[in-house]
Amino acid sequence: PLKKLILVDDDKIIVYLTKRLVTETNLVNLNQVFSNGEEALNYLKENINKPDLLPDIIFLDLFMPIMNGWDFLDNYIDIIPKINKKITIYIITSSVTQEDITRAKSYSIVSDYVVKPITKENFISILKKI
Repeated sequence: PLKKLILVDDDKIIVYLTKRLVTETNLVNLNQVFSNGEEALNYLKENINKPDLLPDIIFLDLFMPIMNGWDFLDNYIDIIPKINKKITIYIITSSVTQEDITRAKSYSIVSDYVVKPITKENFISILKKI
């Protein structure tokens, strides 16, 4: 079965491009798209005991309204012990600042840091690692 991907990003263009990559590559199922970290966190909490509804991969933007990617990561760390599934998190962001890259890598739960827009080659290589 295909891995489940959740996209957390408020940029409509990135959402559109990611949906296209999912369709073109047929390597994952895009289960949900959330426009901020709070919506994504609530979804994870609501489905904490339903591993079949939880994603295998989260593509997380850093800069969003309501709850940004940093706040999502800080809150997500608290619920990890209750989740019976390994979820791989990739930061997908437009930020190229060394400060953000270093901060993202300080989270052991973050697998990689990818600068937008994600290319088809990059997308395929990420999914093959999982």
